[in-house]
Amino acid sequence: MPKIVVNSTPLIILCNIDKLSILKELYGEVCVPEAVFNEVTAKPDTACLKLKEANNWIKIIKIPQNEKLKIYRARLHSGEVEVMILAQKEPIADLVIIDDNAAKTTANFLGLKVTGTLGVLLKAKKEGLIKEIKPLIKTMKELGFYISDKIEQLIITLSGEDDEGIIGKQ
Repeated sequence: MPKIVVNSTPLIILCNIDKLSILKELYGEVCVPEAVFNEVTAKPDTACLKLKEANNWIKIIKIPQNEKLKIYRARLHSGEVEVMILAQKEPIADLVIIDDNAAKTTANFLGLKVTGTLGVLLKAKKEGLIKEIKPLIKTMKELGFYISDKIEQLIITLSGEDDEGIIGKQ
């Protein structure tokens, strides 16, 4: 089974658009550092409740305090730091799901395979787990998740949901 490590923003977004189960369907079990779990469950909101309900397939991992935490803290939040540390533990993660650009850059620098929430949704569409991405992107934006017009159009094109379709763009 692949080792998948997920940060807070993708968890919150997937909970809020009622698609957290996609992670289970795509990857089976996912790992979440304790700092990420604590961040998501700090408020008794939708994300908190759904994450707590998923305790049979979301594995919470405690990262011991050590010098590595200090090294990453310059640009990353504690949850992102713990994601990087957990992803590098043996066995090294097959995939890190994180949305913050600085964290993605750090993960890439560390040689980790990275995707974000939109990448997860695109994979879910390709695997037939969801029918459309467009309405989910609309909901995400309404909830305050920033998606640039360029990235939105790229995801819509890759999903085959643009007006002309992928064939029409060739």
